Amino acid sequence: MITGNYFTNNEDLLLHFQSITDWKELVDAYEHGFTDAEEYKKTGNDKLAFAPSSLEEAIEYYKSTLDSVGDLIGKQVAPNMAAMDKVGLKYDNGKVIFPKQMEDAMQAMTDAGLLPYGIGRHFGGLGLPATVQAMAMEMVARADGALSIALGCFNLAETIEKYGSKEQIEKYVPLMAEGKYCGAMALTEPDYGSDLPNLQTKAVKDANGQWRLTGTKRFITHGCGFSDKQSIILTLARTGSPTGGARGLSFFIVKTQDVFIASIEKKLGLHCSPTCEVVYENSPAELIGVEGYGLVKYSMGMMNTARLSIAAQSMGIASAAYYEAKKYASERVQFGKLIQEIPAVKKMLTHMDREIAAMRCILMEASRSVDLYLWREAHFKHTGVEEKEIKKDETIRFWEKLANLFTPLSKYYISETVNVIADNALQIHGGSGYTEDYDISKIYRDARITNIYEGTTQLQVVGSIGSVVAGMSATGFLRAYLDKETSKFAPSDRFLRVRKLFEKVVENFGSIKDSATRDSLAFEVVESAARCINGMLLERTASRLVDKQKSDRLALAAEYHIDSIATIEANLIKIEERGKTIA
Repeated sequence: MITGNYFTNNEDLLLHFQSITDWKELVDAYEHGFTDAEEYKKTGNDKLAFAPSSLEEAIEYYKSTLDSVGDLIGKQVAPNMAAMDKVGLKYDNGKVIFPKQMEDAMQAMTDAGLLPYGIGRHFGGLGLPATVQAMAMEMVARADGALSIALGCFNLAETIEKYGSKEQIEKYVPLMAEGKYCGAMALTEPDYGSDLPNLQTKAVKDANGQWRLTGTKRFITHGCGFSDKQSIILTLARTGSPTGGARGLSFFIVKTQDVFIASIEKKLGLHCSPTCEVVYENSPAELIGVEGYGLVKYSMGMMNTARLSIAAQSMGIASAAYYEAKKYASERVQFGKLIQEIPAVKKMLTHMDREIAAMRCILMEASRSVDLYLWREAHFKHTGVEEKEIKKDETIRFWEKLANLFTPLSKYYISETVNVIADNALQIHGGSGYTEDYDISKIYRDARITNIYEGTTQLQVVGSIGSVVAGMSATGFLRAYLDKETSKFAPSDRFLRVRKLFEKVVENFGSIKDSATRDSLAFEVVESAARCINGMLLERTASRLVDKQKSDRLALAAEYHIDSIATIEANLIKIEERGKTIA
């Protein structure tokens, strides 16, 4: 694996941090007038000692954190990941044994104080906005996807922080921030994968009022905990009737010590990420929040965060694949020249470069949308504003709608594209890439799960299509967003053509009356939306650059638009012709 500081040696990532991201906008949304710093002055609470007190301090704090993550991951951890993957996990009668290399990597992150990136400062976390979290997770995943998942599981404490009682928060979140408890989310069951409303794991109260769970969950990442640390398993279970649907499901905390890990899956990739079958046998549990809101509120909120994490993970794996391919092509000689000079190979590398730029744009924009509604909402709740009043806030409503679209959109686009990039990177390696002698084989295997777990691409399309169609109505939020963001720069003729084609796609799709035909063409609409939004973001980011950086990015955007025009015109033809067939 290529080593070095994964923050400073990633030119596009660094460009986003230094020049593209509107830090004032994000810091204003996240830091709430630097209240943590003010509290530190008054109370001397050590957990708030590093809280920034100005825009400049906030930017420096985020930068130093990312630099530390990039340096530790890229120099100390990355060199050991291939060996770790070869060792893999071992299962022995309910216990999962992790490779020493992975335990050492996690300990290094803990010792450096970098483990609790997603947990609030008051509970011992770093207190980072979603945008900075995404950058950090990309760097970790570039070294190893399984490690990034493990870190994400420890940071599931943020779900308890959001939805748990005061007692639950104080009991669990600080210990998870210290790395003493891992986390896991247990939704899927053997007979119910994505069909969550029909889950059958039962939750009943015993004679003492203690909740008890009985059932089996499958594909539960880190249900076994990590090393000698138990997991706090966030479990969806049925408190209502077996046919009660989504409203009959509630959300619970269960500890690893109170379940049995029946097995772990033997997987194509992510050999050090334990995917467990978890058996609940009258297991004691704690209810989180309000009974009956387990799926409709708490699990969906947790999954949205998880999907953004998988988008960041996919981004990191794509970066690893690209840099490995670029390095190999710059060293491998064929026909008397470096293969990077061969037009067919150069074309592949150029395509990978612009797709990665687009992927990072939508990841950063999805993170921005979360930052611009979530922390404003959290601040209102903290100050005692009633939830019904919070929901009336126009800023929250606008950015929450965008977040609810951009989260599945970014997960779909980045996870699908990382598979293309990993495939092309292996192809550039030729026959050598098909062996275990090069890291690209591991990267290729690890990439394949990203468009499956935390909701397949097909489910992300289902989660996106309604927002795309409604959002592009005459007064829709997506149309308003595109208009607002496009007004910040002078859009190119090619982008305007892309947008016109996209609007035609939505219009024609909306005119199809047959629901089955509409369902079959939803992907084409969502794909067209992603290409249009990404193209806009590439041009908007170029407008924040100068000189050669600006001209290079505009040239990249122009090539991206050409691909988009071809893709969206093809989608338009499919929609028009199939619509005619049904009519």
